[in-house]
Amino acid sequence: MHDVVIVGAGPVGLILACELGLAGCSVLVLEREPELGSPLRAAPLGMRGLSAASVEAFYRRDLLDPLLAASGVQEMWAPISGAGASSGPRIGGHFAGMILDGALIDLAALPFRLPSPAEESMRTDLEAVETVLSEQASKLGVEIKRGVTVSDVLQDRESVVVRAGADAYEARWLVGCDGGRSTVRRLTGFEFVGTEPQFTGYTMRATLADPEQLGHGFNLTPTGMYLLMPARGHIAMMDFDGGAFDRSLPPTHEHLQEVLRRVSGTDVTITEVHIASSFTDRAMQATAYRRGRVLLAGDAAHIHSPLGGQGLNTGIGDAVNLGWKLAATVHGYAPDGLLDTYAEERHPVGAAVLDWTRAQVATMRPDPYAQAIQSVVRDLIGTRDGATYVYEKLSGAWIRYDLGSEHPLVGLSAPDFAMEDGTRLGDLMADGRGLLLDFSAGQTLRAAAVGWAGRIRYAAGAAENDLGAGAVLVRPDGVVAWAGDRQPDREAFERAAGRWFGAAARTGVPSATHPADATLNTGAAGRP
Repeated sequence: MHDVVIVGAGPVGLILACELGLAGCSVLVLEREPELGSPLRAAPLGMRGLSAASVEAFYRRDLLDPLLAASGVQEMWAPISGAGASSGPRIGGHFAGMILDGALIDLAALPFRLPSPAEESMRTDLEAVETVLSEQASKLGVEIKRGVTVSDVLQDRESVVVRAGADAYEARWLVGCDGGRSTVRRLTGFEFVGTEPQFTGYTMRATLADPEQLGHGFNLTPTGMYLLMPARGHIAMMDFDGGAFDRSLPPTHEHLQEVLRRVSGTDVTITEVHIASSFTDRAMQATAYRRGRVLLAGDAAHIHSPLGGQGLNTGIGDAVNLGWKLAATVHGYAPDGLLDTYAEERHPVGAAVLDWTRAQVATMRPDPYAQAIQSVVRDLIGTRDGATYVYEKLSGAWIRYDLGSEHPLVGLSAPDFAMEDGTRLGDLMADGRGLLLDFSAGQTLRAAAVGWAGRIRYAAGAAENDLGAGAVLVRPDGVVAWAGDRQPDREAFERAAGRWFGAAARTGVPSATHPADATLNTGAAGRP
C-alpha cells in the first residue's frame, strides 16, 4: 500500500508528488496520457506565465535553475542587491488584455518584500515544467505510471482503492490532480458549482497569408478579442458565443477562419492550421476540497478562464500548501485539524481567483457597457496605485492566510531574509522542512527548537535586514507561521511550533519523521 496515490501527472500533481517524496512518503502517480509531453504542452501553445509566488516555490526547492534551463531562459533577473539591483519586475502582466507598465509598479508598496532571485515572474511551457518535476520526482523515489485511466474509486475509513480497468491501487490517501474534467472529483461525489461560460476561446498555430492585417499583442475589438503572440503563427481568440462551440470536437480550419475574421474585423486568411485547441471561461469550484480520504488540488478543485495564467499558479499554490500537511498526517505527527487547514486556506484563494477572472471577462465583453469599463480600467492601471494593485493580484503577493496573529508578517509568504554570511532563506528550505530563523543576539530559541529538530530546521545569526523581527518560524510551504520581537518569547514559539508541527519530541532527540539530516542546525548553512 502506498501512502498517497495522485491521479494526474501535470504540474500540480508532480509538484505535490515531489513535496510528498521529499518528506519521505511513498507516492504513486497515475497519468492517463501514455507519454510525457505533447504538442499542446510544448511551446508555443503550451506557453504559460509563472507568477512570482510560483517562481518562489521552485526557488525554495532548488528547482529554479533546472526550470530556467529547460525553459531556455538565459538570465531572469538583475543582481538582487547593490547598485545594480532590479528596480522593477521584467514582466508586468495584464488585466483583461490591457498591459501593465512595469515602470509604474511600486514594489516598495508590496508587504514585507525583500530582494530575491525569485522576485520576478517568468515565461515557460508546460512541457519544461513537467520534465523538470518528473525528473525530480524520480530522484525522490516517486513512481509514475503512464497510460492509466482511472475507472473507479472506493474508500473506507482506513484506505482508498483506485481501479483502472483490471488493476487496483491501494493507498492511505488519494489526491485528484486530474484537471477540470476530473474523474476523481466525479467518482467521489464532490459538488462542483459556479457560472457558465460567456465565450469560447481558441489557441492555434497557423500559417497566415496576410499576417500584416493583424495587430501584435492583445487586441480588444467591438466583436471579441484576439492575441497575436511573438511566436510566428501563434494566435489566441475569444468569441463571445456563450460557450456554444462543441468542445468535444476539434475546431476545423473553416471554423477558425470564420472566428478570426469576426473577432479581428479583418479579412485575414488562414492558409494552414498546424494545431489548435479550444477553451472557455466556465468558472466552477468544488464546495469542499476533501471527502474522507480523497482530496482535490489544481484544476480538479477549480476551473476558470485562463486569463492571466491564474490556473497554473493557483494549482501550484494548492500543491505546496497541501504537500507538507498531508505528509505530516501520513507520518502521524500532524496536530489535530492540520489537514483541514488546506481547504480553509486555499478555498478562499480559489474563490477570489474565479472572481478575478470573471471581472476580466465582464470587462472584455464586446458591448458598449464593457467598452466604457475598459476606458475606466485603462485610466486606473495607468496610475502607480492601479498598476501596483493589479500586479499584487497577479504576483500572488496579495495572499495572506488568517493564522490568528496580529503580527503583520504572519500568514504571508516569508521574505527572502539574507543572513550576513550570504545564506538566504530560500537556500535553507530545499529539504522541505519548516525553518526557524533566530536573529536574536543570544540565540534565544536554540534550546526550544531541539524538540522539533526533525521537522524544523534551526538557523541563527544576524540578517542584513530582519524587518524588525527577532525570530521567524516558517512553514514548509514558505508561509510565516509565527514571528517574535527583538527578544523572542520562547513559550509563544513553542505554541506556534506545536500548532503547525505537532508535539515536541519528549527527549529532544529528533524522531524519524523526515528523510533529511535531523541534526539540529545551529548555523546558517547553505543548501544541504
